[in-house]
Amino acid sequence: MSIKDKKIIVGLTGGIAAYKTPGLIRLLKKDSADVRAIMTEGAAKFITPLTIETVSQNPVALEMFPENRFAGTHHIDLAEWPDLFVIAPATANFIGKVASGICDELLTTVICATRKPVMIAPAMNTNMYFNPITQKNIDYLKSLGYHFINPGEGELACNTVGWGRMAEPEEIHQPILSFFQKKKSLNKKKVLVTAGPCREAIDPVRFISNRSSGKMGYAVARAAFEAGATVTLVSGPTDIAPEPGIDLVKVESTEEMYLAVNARFADCDILIMAAAPADFKAEKSAKHKIKKGGTLSLKLTPTIDILNSLKKTRKKNQKVVGFALETENGIKNARAKLKEKGLDLIVLNSLENAAPFDSDDNKVTLINKTGQVESLPLMSKLELARQLIEKIAGIK
Repeated sequence: MSIKDKKIIVGLTGGIAAYKTPGLIRLLKKDSADVRAIMTEGAAKFITPLTIETVSQNPVALEMFPENRFAGTHHIDLAEWPDLFVIAPATANFIGKVASGICDELLTTVICATRKPVMIAPAMNTNMYFNPITQKNIDYLKSLGYHFINPGEGELACNTVGWGRMAEPEEIHQPILSFFQKKKSLNKKKVLVTAGPCREAIDPVRFISNRSSGKMGYAVARAAFEAGATVTLVSGPTDIAPEPGIDLVKVESTEEMYLAVNARFADCDILIMAAAPADFKAEKSAKHKIKKGGTLSLKLTPTIDILNSLKKTRKKNQKVVGFALETENGIKNARAKLKEKGLDLIVLNSLENAAPFDSDDNKVTLINKTGQVESLPLMSKLELARQLIEKIAGIK
């Protein structure tokens, strides 16, 4: 497999396993990858920057503010340059800093600034690796989409035997190849995703909404983009930033979401309605702020049903996926929604199992158009999104 012209930054932190990293870089260069390196101060005590420069055939980045040269946006340039970051070795200290958002030297600052994929190959003493804090940090970073190459078991530099030995260069090389060579299941497909809540105005400062955070919809958009699709994300109000390359359309109300989806539906191959549009809106929205005092009665009227509105214009080869949140009779109600709206698949969130609001994790049940039910275990929303995209790609 070839990774010719792929741009890879290898990050080295302060561990004895840094002696293995030149072997990894040589393997990547043999594949004609363009490799650059960032070294921490600790890494430079274990192996010289000159060695890394020699095997990578590129200067090594060492300092946030190198002397005698302008470096105002040095970290941003490095953050945006590669197709992939590989941190090998990655110490417990480095993993903890990244998990905590600490940027106290060049490598952690670049990793904080990047939106590119990051692979991490831990290397440390067994007790450090299995320390609950380290494991919590690793699990947290995995939930955010960081890729880990697990360490092996063997003799460690501290004269003990156990887990924590950094994977060998060949063992790190293979996941890198797989990452670039992985078949894109949605290549050349156009995917339209909705996310987040909608807001229905009561007056200029108040609105009706729901507790949707938008995290699941944004994760679905990211997973579809990773799978090779051209992705448009129609989002209600959230504080989440989409992946670079995803076309973001911001909306406020259910009506605005309907108009945005309707205008783009004919051009998409797959629609994934992960948003939580409001079911009701005020029959009349006040032009000025309603003053406090006395009682207030609101007359509510149903909002437009976006999925139902698309049934008449849907093309034969389009796939449509809906989401449902139920507090009781989840399977029964989700099946009814799937049939009523003519969906290919419905994703059931149930407050009976796990609260999906604001959490980075979720547990759902999938029901397809043949009635087959599949319950997925609790996992990060990003991993769930990736599994969901693969299942959607396989719908005939």
